[in-house]
Amino acid sequence: MSRELLAIRAKIQRIEAGGNPRVLDLFAGCGGLSLGFHRAGFTIAAAVEFDPHAALSHGRNFHAGDPAHSMPRDITTTSPADLVRDLNLGGIAEAFDVLVGGPPCQAFARVGRSKLREIDAHPEAFKRDPRAQLYVDYLRYVEACVPLAVVVENVPDALNHGGQNIAEEIAEALEERGYVARYTLLNAAFYGVPQMRERMILIAYHRELAKAVSFPEPTHWVDLPPGYEGSRAVALKLLGEDLFSDAHSYMPAPQPAPTLPPAVTAGDAIGDLPAIDARKLLKSGELRRGARRFDTPLPYGGEPHTAYARLMRRWPGFEAPEALMDHVIRYLPRDYSLFARMDPGDQYPEAFQHALKMFEQHLNLLAKQGVNVRPGSKQYEDIKASIVPPYDAGKFPNKWRKMWRDKPARTLLAHLGKDSYSHIHYDSRQARTISVREAARLQSFPDGFAFAGSMNPALRQIGNAVPPLLAFAVAQKVMAALETAAASVQPEQPQALALAG
Repeated sequence: MSRELLAIRAKIQRIEAGGNPRVLDLFAGCGGLSLGFHRAGFTIAAAVEFDPHAALSHGRNFHAGDPAHSMPRDITTTSPADLVRDLNLGGIAEAFDVLVGGPPCQAFARVGRSKLREIDAHPEAFKRDPRAQLYVDYLRYVEACVPLAVVVENVPDALNHGGQNIAEEIAEALEERGYVARYTLLNAAFYGVPQMRERMILIAYHRELAKAVSFPEPTHWVDLPPGYEGSRAVALKLLGEDLFSDAHSYMPAPQPAPTLPPAVTAGDAIGDLPAIDARKLLKSGELRRGARRFDTPLPYGGEPHTAYARLMRRWPGFEAPEALMDHVIRYLPRDYSLFARMDPGDQYPEAFQHALKMFEQHLNLLAKQGVNVRPGSKQYEDIKASIVPPYDAGKFPNKWRKMWRDKPARTLLAHLGKDSYSHIHYDSRQARTISVREAARLQSFPDGFAFAGSMNPALRQIGNAVPPLLAFAVAQKVMAALETAAASVQPEQPQALALAG
């Protein structure tokens, strides 16, 4: 019997004996996938993450800040042997039961390609982005660690990356290594996340563990806006007429029924958090330019108002602190009054029109006071710049969006770390973009989950993360497969038991 097969059977026997399945999270970020798997009963044994702030967050939340687990690691230069040695985890093939992770999605997402072309001055530069090859490093870890199960997460465009189906390639590579692999597209809003976020999810099991893959059934219902169906159609385009053919490892996602509970809304998710009146804070001088650090406690001031809010405050192992430290917002003095005028669902073109009306009203007020401002003068242009955003309304239609209170939020992106205009708070009285803690809530991170760094790094970590509740739904399916395999295990040779450790 091969060492690989011995390791697989030993891992199954270890779980049958009561051991928690051990997870290695690759491209871990701050730990969205890890958190979902942790809640499902897995032990988060290790992580590999390149970004220093995200690595520190992961170590802080899953390893009590242990320096060895909190340091950034580059997967291209960190071998599996290096990792298990540095963390004192024993043998490579015995250290982990499940591998999870998502290679950086920027290489696959269409929204990032224009910048890539600009940098590389080549019309198809995104095809040559080295980040798109990081999944090869993921497979290198699979081969070395011999996991029972593998989970890969990414953007839908991983199915159509410049005419290349990365998900299918990963599935084929895993099949060649003795796994049965399937992938699909899941929307986080169908799994209790207050955000309409479409993701590619691939699950693979070693054939000694299972012969088939299934995906979690939805728990919530929402009628997705047309844009999400359009993005899905683009992602699935390469599959063409063979969409449901055995030639592909793609599986249609389980469909939610309108009879399910309604999706969690933005109001459900963040309505109990302390109000922040941006205009009032600006006027008082309490809100000033500068880095937003997590050094000022802000008490809740009330009880959770929904089941979702209660979960965010009482998540086992990540219970809420006495006061929030990261409920901080951006300094955007020009735009607070504009945010107040916008209607839910308004995007940048509507915001721009509101701003032009505000500018006109301001000029009229000055005229009534006897101050006539000549169009084109420096005074005219200075006043306009203080009220009207400078972006072309025809080129940036989706740059801004005011959320609806009674709907899930639109997709949070890593770009949240740069300006946050994509998620303007639905409450016009607060007139601001969302805070770090509100972004975490919309992504389904509990209030007891701490982010390293200041506001911008934390928002980037949140935007890059897998929603923990979506990860939890996937983790439950994986756990069920592991438990089923463990329940049917037969006594094995002594050498296999020795490998169980």
